[in-house]
Amino acid sequence: MSHKHLHLLRAIYQDPPSGNIHWREVESLLTHLGATVEPAHGARFRVVLNHMEVFLHHPHNSSTCGKQDIKTLREFLARAGVTLASYEGSQH
Repeated sequence: MSHKHLHLLRAIYQDPPSGNIHWREVESLLTHLGATVEPAHGARFRVVLNHMEVFLHHPHNSSTCGKQDIKTLREFLARAGVTLASYEGSQH
């Protein structure tokens, strides 16, 4: 995993969630992890990773994701088996 993706994963898992995470970075990370990201209705995107599914909202009037969207993403990644510890441990 690249340093950039690891930094983003840390930002997703920090509490409280960051309010400065850009959708394009999230989409890049999900693709890197092997997820399929496809448009659904309106600003919604269907994401499938490790047999888990979630619908995420693309931000409307800005490029940054809302804190609730980041919480949803964090919960989805955890259910899909993507933990910060599993990637931080492989960096050394």
